[in-house]
Amino acid sequence: MDDLKRAIRDYVAREYLEEGDDRAIADDTPLLSGGIVDSFSMVSLKRFLEKRYHILIPDAEATPDAFDTVDRIADLVTRFASHAPTS
Repeated sequence: MDDLKRAIRDYVAREYLEEGDDRAIADDTPLLSGGIVDSFSMVSLKRFLEKRYHILIPDAEATPDAFDTVDRIADLVTRFASHAPTS
């Protein structure tokens, strides 16, 4: 799960922090409620995760609460990855 959390942290820092923003993204950093990720960005983060991990996160599960921290996002991805069909 460390690789998953690192990938989420890296994506959030690369895509949503302005250049020169030196905030560190920890596993429990509030992303939505902390103003780092907004609702539009959450959709692009969801797409990134679905493509990278070959999963489908139902819209009903993609709530602001589920996307508020790296820990919660990793839990969500792990839950749906365990249900993904294998090829």
